[in-house]
Amino acid sequence: MTILRRFHDIQGWDLGARDGSIGRCHDLLFDDTDWAVRYLVADTRKWLPGRKVLIPPRAITSLEESTGLVALSAGTVALSLTKEQIRNAPPLDSDAPVSRRYEISFNRYFDWPNYWAGPSIRDPQLYPTLLHRPEELARRGEVQYRFSDRRPEEETQLRSAREVAAYRCLAGTAYIGELDDFLVEEGSWIIRYLVVDARNRLPEGNWRLIPTDLVTGIDWADSSIAMRLTADQLARGPVFDPETEVDRDSERALRDYYGLSSYRRNRDNG
Repeated sequence: MTILRRFHDIQGWDLGARDGSIGRCHDLLFDDTDWAVRYLVADTRKWLPGRKVLIPPRAITSLEESTGLVALSAGTVALSLTKEQIRNAPPLDSDAPVSRRYEISFNRYFDWPNYWAGPSIRDPQLYPTLLHRPEELARRGEVQYRFSDRRPEEETQLRSAREVAAYRCLAGTAYIGELDDFLVEEGSWIIRYLVVDARNRLPEGNWRLIPTDLVTGIDWADSSIAMRLTADQLARGPVFDPETEVDRDSERALRDYYGLSSYRRNRDNG
């Protein structure tokens, strides 16, 4: 069954390595072409100060919601990695951008494939089980992630969910509200919907859920997201209650309204 998770719910969850916590989820880095989450960014607190610690979805084994009144966080993102593996990964300064060179180095250390050279984002096997071999990693040193100057140094087109979550939303050229949250599909880690606070812009107010299929671009300079729809179309569309879960019937009605097919069809025979 497909589960949609709110980014603001995942943010702050504990990141549990196989042998202990490494910190909390601080951010998500995604590409705005396929809307796929490429990394969770960890807040490791005092464990690895000064480093940006990235966790790719392929290293996540499960999301476990906390129970009981004494829970320190709302849930745990369980990882297949050990703390030592994470500590020995290629270091990245906390303020440094994630370059393609770094990603190649990072993936080679873990013996993971490069996502940009793999199958289509819609492939259900996008994030296979861990591919690295611990017995080989034990024999690897720094030479494994040192590359010649001929390696590309360009920055990747990765967006910060924390930053984009406050952007203005445009229907055509009309401002229709503020982006409030993302809905992420558990398992594939694809952002399926934007939660837009349109209470002060649309005639009847309220919130709207916008499929990312309708996004035409993100403007960093203008801090805005452009969408392929009109303000009138949005005003007449389905409203969204941010306090409720998105069930299959409401999701089907939403996608039908915007003329979009269901991405669930190959996953749960929807």
